[in-house]
Amino acid sequence: MHFKENADVLTSDGRKIGRIDRVVVDPGTGAVTHLVVKKGLLLTRDKVVPVDQVDTTDENQVLLKSGVDNPDEFPDFEETRHVPVGGIEDFKEQEAEHARRMIWYHNETGMPWWGPGSYPGLPKPLFVKQTERNVPKGTVPLEEGGKVLDARGEPVGEVEDIYAEPEEHRVTHVLVSRGTFSKEKKLIPTAWVKDVFEDSVRLWVDKKIIENLPDAASKPEEA
Repeated sequence: MHFKENADVLTSDGRKIGRIDRVVVDPGTGAVTHLVVKKGLLLTRDKVVPVDQVDTTDENQVLLKSGVDNPDEFPDFEETRHVPVGGIEDFKEQEAEHARRMIWYHNETGMPWWGPGSYPGLPKPLFVKQTERNVPKGTVPLEEGGKVLDARGEPVGEVEDIYAEPEEHRVTHVLVSRGTFSKEKKLIPTAWVKDVFEDSVRLWVDKKIIENLPDAASKPEEA
């Protein structure tokens, strides 16, 4: 089972819902937990799809299990909420004061009433925007195409593909591509991975070790 950047994600009856944007990895267990699917024909927003909803994968596509009738019901990858600035009790007090003062003043100028040069004494906004990601705590939504760095921080290539065993979805290998046009590909075992971040993977080993690996154009079991 592997998950390639921009691979199509299809329902069991062949409807394309989007493409893989990120693979959510638990660094503690090395398991893929979710896929972040870019919005497509059947999705109105980027969605988080549990990996246990995946039936099969190949180089070009991910096929979901039967029973996924409305893919838009999967959780959004990012959700923006309006959170009371000082907590719910402070919000209730400010809300009452805000309403009382606004009865006496209606701002028709479009000028914010809480900033410099504004009208003194009028309250600040009661809410702030807070964006949250619907991925399990402690996991990392790794960008495919993210940088791969060696033990000294030297660039090795970019993440092109992530391979996982089918039962527990533990990541076994990362396929790294190097070059712009005629890309060289290296298959790196996860035992060589030190840290995983959203936009990069840091390795335990030196760049020269990666360079000496044979070119990998096939699945791990065929390498």
